[in-house]
Amino acid sequence: MRSKPATIKDIARKLNLSVSTVSRGLHDHPSIGLTTRQKIKATAAELHYEPNQTAIFLQKGTTQTIGVIVPELSEAFFSTAVSAIEEIANKRNYTVLLAQSHDDEHLEKHLVEKMKNHRVDGLLVSVGKNTSSYEHFEKLKQYDIPLVFFDRIPIMPNIHYVGCNMETGTIEALNYLLKKGHRSIGLINGPSTLLASSERKEGYIKALTKNRLKFDPSLVVSCDLTEDGTQKALQELLANKRKPTAVVTFNDYVALYAIKYARELSLCINKDIEFVSYANLPLANYMQYAPVASVEQFPFLQGHKAADILLDLLSQKMRNQNQQTAYYKIIIESQLIERAGTNDQD
Repeated sequence: MRSKPATIKDIARKLNLSVSTVSRGLHDHPSIGLTTRQKIKATAAELHYEPNQTAIFLQKGTTQTIGVIVPELSEAFFSTAVSAIEEIANKRNYTVLLAQSHDDEHLEKHLVEKMKNHRVDGLLVSVGKNTSSYEHFEKLKQYDIPLVFFDRIPIMPNIHYVGCNMETGTIEALNYLLKKGHRSIGLINGPSTLLASSERKEGYIKALTKNRLKFDPSLVVSCDLTEDGTQKALQELLANKRKPTAVVTFNDYVALYAIKYARELSLCINKDIEFVSYANLPLANYMQYAPVASVEQFPFLQGHKAADILLDLLSQKMRNQNQQTAYYKIIIESQLIERAGTNDQD
């Protein structure tokens, strides 16, 4: 039983042929006679020879591999996006190398370096919430590795990205709450390093302005998206002299943290205070206490389009057509989804 895969040298040694003759024979080169080609292929089958795909890919200048870095695969949003990416990659005969940053900037930088060293052809990234500098992404330009961001997009110039329209989604969320009679509405926003945070705030301000309401900066609180950070943010809002009767949160996870804390304060959910969020997690539909509505961000579509863009860029690169002047900037329209049966039963 062989301990190592058979090589072309093994075939050549057994047939007493040169390595170049065996190589040409395996590829049906016309300079090699039919009888010799048949012997070569028969011996290759006997030895269970398989071509070294890595060597072939490197010879062609491609590994047919794309890297994907997301904050947390345990989050339904990112696992759904990755499923779409894998679907597109498989159709185009690409392998996906997947990694999680766990929202750790140092780890994210390390992963980008590892992806580069593994010679991925391109990279898809959803940036960690704690990432504040982007040199590791800029560095990829030196190695001609195409990069496409999705969902969590850094505030960087000249990048390819796919995102969801958080500004219009926020306007929808505010309008929904205003129609329900709320006039003091808080916003628990995310880190300022994320483009989505500024879009949420902009939509919040525009919605109030269009409804002839004054924007109160004290009703917008940023947090690190953790349970502890969310609790502190809600504490600050509830201590406000304009104590909000409704709160828009950065995502469903933040909403669930906030709802948990509100209940600890004996607030009646969806009566004393209502919550609207983003992401529209399917799991929230089965929870007794969930946001009354959530902005759908279409993770599968985002992942699908991001993968399409990256593979198009790689195709252009293979055809030496990568002298681009424009960047892909795809924005998907969000949609507010109202949930039924979310009244507090206390």
